[in-house]
Amino acid sequence: MSEYNSRPLFRDASPLTLHFLPTPALNELDDKRIKEIKPLIPPQILMEDIPLTLRAAQTIIVARKAAEDITRGLDDRLLIVVGPCSIHDVTAALEYVAFLIAILIPLFAWTTLAKLLRDYSETVKDDLCIVMRVYFEKPRTTVGWKGLINDPFLNNSFQINKGLRVARTLLLDLNELGVPTGCEFLDTISPQYTGDLVSWGAIGARTTESQVHRELASGLSCPVGFKNGEYME
Repeated sequence: MSEYNSRPLFRDASPLTLHFLPTPALNELDDKRIKEIKPLIPPQILMEDIPLTLRAAQTIIVARKAAEDITRGLDDRLLIVVGPCSIHDVTAALEYVAFLIAILIPLFAWTTLAKLLRDYSETVKDDLCIVMRVYFEKPRTTVGWKGLINDPFLNNSFQINKGLRVARTLLLDLNELGVPTGCEFLDTISPQYTGDLVSWGAIGARTTESQVHRELASGLSCPVGFKNGEYME
């Protein structure tokens, strides 16, 4: 018998059993730097729970086409992405959208500000295509809050399934109001849950040269912008 086969530690256990045994020896081999593992809800289940509506789809189709035409030089308007650095309060985000509604869709001018801007909005629409910045994830070089999807309650509880549900619900609500949304994609997982509700995507400075993110951008159905890399002069 070889030296390897004579080792008694895992000789009588199947590979499947070994993987889930909480033995000290396995802790030194697998998930050594992982504190906890929780399963994510499958993307298709979340999309069935919070389905895309016809009204939201119409907003997205029009905005994507406009963004594509502008970036290709077929539309001489400016593409403007405006909004908070990141979303941490859904109610505040919906209040913020009142200003955008006044510019984008005068018929939905349901606040005093919107009514004041209604007459001006048509002129702006001829010059600007406005997308609301709705960033749910924060890129971190060191430490800090990673965004609504990762930690929706801002208390390090990391209830990601709840964060994904809140994010998709907000994107749907905004699009139903007629406000197209823009998101930064930090990984290849979250777009599976929200990508159908995004009119413009962004790849951040930290990941512009990442092969995985370039492949992601190539596969997304919305136009995608790349920020300047961190080391570009």
